[in-house]
Amino acid sequence: MTCKIVISIINYRTEELTLNCIRTVVDDIGDLDAHVVVVDNASGDGSAEAIAAWLAEQPADIPVELVLSPTNTGFPGGHNQGMQAREAEYYLLLNSDAVLRPGFLQAIVAAADADPDIGLFAPRIETEEGEAQTSLFRFHSPFSELIRGAGSGPVTRLFKRHVVALGPPAAQEDIEWATFACILLRGTMVQRVGLMDEGYFLYFDDCDYSLTARRAGWRIKYVPEAVAVHFRGGSGPVKTLAKARKRLPSYYYASRTRFHYKAGGFFGLLAANLLWSVGRIIANARRLVGKSVPAANTAEWRDIWINFLDPLGPRRAPTEDHRPAWRRRLSRRG
Repeated sequence: MTCKIVISIINYRTEELTLNCIRTVVDDIGDLDAHVVVVDNASGDGSAEAIAAWLAEQPADIPVELVLSPTNTGFPGGHNQGMQAREAEYYLLLNSDAVLRPGFLQAIVAAADADPDIGLFAPRIETEEGEAQTSLFRFHSPFSELIRGAGSGPVTRLFKRHVVALGPPAAQEDIEWATFACILLRGTMVQRVGLMDEGYFLYFDDCDYSLTARRAGWRIKYVPEAVAVHFRGGSGPVKTLAKARKRLPSYYYASRTRFHYKAGGFFGLLAANLLWSVGRIIANARRLVGKSVPAANTAEWRDIWINFLDPLGPRRAPTEDHRPAWRRRLSRRG
């Protein structure tokens, strides 16, 4: 049976955050025909059991369902399970480390109902203090990698049309993708375009899906009347590591490789890596004029080449075995 909206939330060892998220969603449903699907991505830490116990204490008609994934399927796989749980006119993908401001669901559904040619609807995402977070973007490209590598004002200004992060405020025509920490997808679009690419584990999957949708003729719209709060970093370590310029997980670079290959082919991926390297050369040249060099993430010179020869290869998820097949066979024989 089709409902108006399914809200998909992934839990992975974030019990308190997830329960807080669920409560704000349930409180905001009102008279909407809505269903909440919480997908536990094989947490194995007792959080799924705690969520199940909380649900058992709620009224029998609470529109919340807990799905237990047998494996950690990552961000795309988790939300794919959420979307497959029930057919809906709209799907709201929502991070467990986010909450909805009152009136969110009514506002974003009204915007979607009023604009049937749009496939994706991006809300305003705020900090706890009410400041707008950067959540709207242009697609990553080889020139955006040059900008990122250089970390230089003149380079950024020269290639400003390739800067990934937008606003706020952002011109509607510049928005190419938005963070899937909170995003509304039209069910018709999902049926035609398909589910998210599970070749990603985390990161770049939202950018990839937006590109796939755009190539199929679907656009994205910003809906500032719908407001969510995102406690950034609550469900993953990458932003914290990046801020400290520490080494990022291999799954991040596997996702980066996959996206650049799907967006621009082999030569697009090669150009992205080479232009990032040119950017770092420009950054290091600052020493010649006595200026400090913007730091890169540890080992990024090497890590950007992860999966380069097999760009649609392993996701590099933490629990997966990334050794060549012949080495895995030898290990089993031993």
